[in-house]
Amino acid sequence: MKAMFRPAPLALTIAAVATTGCANTPWSSDNSEPATKASVVEHYADLAHANYEDALITAKALDEATDRLIANPSEANLLAAKKAWLAARVPYQQTEVFRFGNTVVDDWEGQLNAWPLDEGLIDYVKADDYQYELGNAGATANIVASNRINIGGETLDVTTLTPDLLADLNEIGGSEANVATGYHAAEFLLWGQDLHGFESGAGERPATDYGQGADCTNGNCDRRAQYLDAVTDLLVSDLEWMVDQWAPGQSGNYRAKLTSADANEAVQKMLFGMGSLSLGELAGERMKVALEANSYEDEHDCFSDNTHNSHYYNGQGIQNVYTGTYQRVDGSEVSGPSLSDLVAQVDPELDVRLNAQLVASMQALGLMKDKAEASKNPMPFDMMIAPGNAEGATIVNGAIMALVEQTGSIEQAARELGIEALSPDDAGHSF
Repeated sequence: MKAMFRPAPLALTIAAVATTGCANTPWSSDNSEPATKASVVEHYADLAHANYEDALITAKALDEATDRLIANPSEANLLAAKKAWLAARVPYQQTEVFRFGNTVVDDWEGQLNAWPLDEGLIDYVKADDYQYELGNAGATANIVASNRINIGGETLDVTTLTPDLLADLNEIGGSEANVATGYHAAEFLLWGQDLHGFESGAGERPATDYGQGADCTNGNCDRRAQYLDAVTDLLVSDLEWMVDQWAPGQSGNYRAKLTSADANEAVQKMLFGMGSLSLGELAGERMKVALEANSYEDEHDCFSDNTHNSHYYNGQGIQNVYTGTYQRVDGSEVSGPSLSDLVAQVDPELDVRLNAQLVASMQALGLMKDKAEASKNPMPFDMMIAPGNAEGATIVNGAIMALVEQTGSIEQAARELGIEALSPDDAGHSF
């Protein structure tokens, strides 16, 4: 079994951060110029651009892997496509910290990462094990098996499955559970329905679901391949657009608007993004809801059982923005003036404490990750949230409380930097 991360007591974590000095040594390009709000915002845009570039690079690799699967539907090619999907989640989940506060991202991200989804909209499901949103007329539409679908009295021609058509089908019939595109649609098309409930095991779609002629299982293999091709092509084009929004040297894109506006407003967006992802989204919607309801349908990556990694890399994205660092998929590191530098200038003790809390939350999420990936008796997220699993509940609650604690310091950091009412989104949850 791999060694597990175990959250250290906060006092010890603070002492470790203070000893290393990593939390309160202001960044400087030439050791003479302290970080300013303007330089921190400029570097924040650099982080976003690098992170979205990596999401695009790995999405292209996923697109290529699924093309190989479609051309030659073997178990080896299916496994390679699954690995490419898992690799693509690593950088993308770190970008979610840019979502809150930046409306250009928040208005766009649903097409890539909306969840939970009623997978029967897309393809076949085993009816007696299928849980879906009550009243959703599209929950069993099965686009793959149909040339026409009728949802809420509206008949739609779905004969040719194109990226544009799939994008138009999102939230068809007024249900947010009707998700036709993005990472989770591709995940379902690769893994299939997870029929294991709270027991060990993810989806088990066979490669022959993409077979040709007599090798095809579960029917409509050509349509299923067309759907997978369209959804991965759309993922790439969507990410290309977002990379352009953060690219330097372009007039009129989002980066140009952000960096030319009042730096205080941009710093507010940075801290709001950190706090909202930390509190309402990750601690609340993605963990608290699933744990309290004991609902594997509320698991983020429910078909692949990769939820622990999605949570972990969300946490990493929060830490990235505060420290101004990001490790790229090629192993190189982006670093520069950071929020940590600004906070250290006005309240060094708070900076040390917040850095320590970020380390502690990553340790708590790391424990979840290591437990899920253990070589002996692994416990993925859907098993952790099972009724009566006290150990799993302790692990999940530990991560939730670490995220809640750091959010309080994020709000204090905002006040120290002149932002009086940060009010991070709590998504209606009480902690």
